[in-house]
Amino acid sequence: MGTFVYSSSCLSWKNLSRQVNPSHNVVPRGVPEKGCSRIKAAACSKDDARMNRDCEISAGSLSRRSAIISGASLISSALLFPGEGSAVIKQGLLAGRVPGLSEPDEEGWRTYRRPDDKSGGHGVGWSPMIPYTFSVPDKWEEVPVSIADLGGTEIDLRFANPKEGRVFVIVAPVKRFSDEIGEEATIEQIGPPDKVISAFGPEVIGENVEGKVLRSEVAEHEGRTYYQFELEPPHVMITATAAGNRLYLFNVTGNGLQWKRYYKDLRKIAESFRVV
Repeated sequence: MGTFVYSSSCLSWKNLSRQVNPSHNVVPRGVPEKGCSRIKAAACSKDDARMNRDCEISAGSLSRRSAIISGASLISSALLFPGEGSAVIKQGLLAGRVPGLSEPDEEGWRTYRRPDDKSGGHGVGWSPMIPYTFSVPDKWEEVPVSIADLGGTEIDLRFANPKEGRVFVIVAPVKRFSDEIGEEATIEQIGPPDKVISAFGPEVIGENVEGKVLRSEVAEHEGRTYYQFELEPPHVMITATAAGNRLYLFNVTGNGLQWKRYYKDLRKIAESFRVV
């Protein structure tokens, strides 16, 4: 449907352009036509003044319409061509301070807290999402989420630093995995660590995790249990927990060079994740 709207907008804009294209043979108002008498030209002057005012109004309307069409085209191009379009959207929506991201602490790390009023594509009838937090070094930035992502609408957030690595958060309804879990889910109700990583690891890496789990740990913070995993290949750390009617998967990844150079920081990021 997005493609159809984009094409229609372009066609409308072409039609509008033809109406005001200066290359067309239009006789300017106020210039007497060949053979027109001076008396006729004078008589037309009042009409010309009215027409000029009408043209100014029409031009203003056209400017507004072109602005709306340009905005629609920008959004459509971001959806259809996420490489270039997302960069433009990022510049517009994420310029300056990122919502939810704190100022750097003494060590240069920032804490992100999901804004309470942030929207998300998580279906109709969902209860408000319980916020989460995590910490990243300075110069990590939020990256726009594309509908073409592997996780679809269940990817709630992306963060990245081109030199150091990437973070993405998957938030999925627990009902998708079990009808027996209530509205106040815990990670223990979903299953033990080995079952959780086997079931949800493929959601993160796109393939079976058998033989890839290097480390599996269980941590507890303020009464909530977190499962922590490290996989290779690909290089990724996954922190899993549950809250409300959702499963949270916090994922930190990077290429081989990033893993070697920034492993300590990447692990610190992975272990900082909390649902609050």
